[in-house]
Amino acid sequence: MGALDKSLRVLAAIIVALLYFLDVITGMTAYILMGVALILLVTSFINFCPLYAPFGISTCRRK
Repeated sequence: MGALDKSLRVLAAIIVALLYFLDVITGMTAYILMGVALILLVTSFINFCPLYAPFGISTCRRK
């Protein structure tokens, strides 16, 4: 997973968390988006996206 991909995932998770804590999103939508945000954070910290593997996608720069 490339640096840009990780940064965008963390940024998206932060935006969702802010929207939740500012009560912009509520109810089931908030819980679903917070779950997605958590998945984005975890995958960015472990440097692996399980959806990329079956499709052969890599966002790392080639050496």
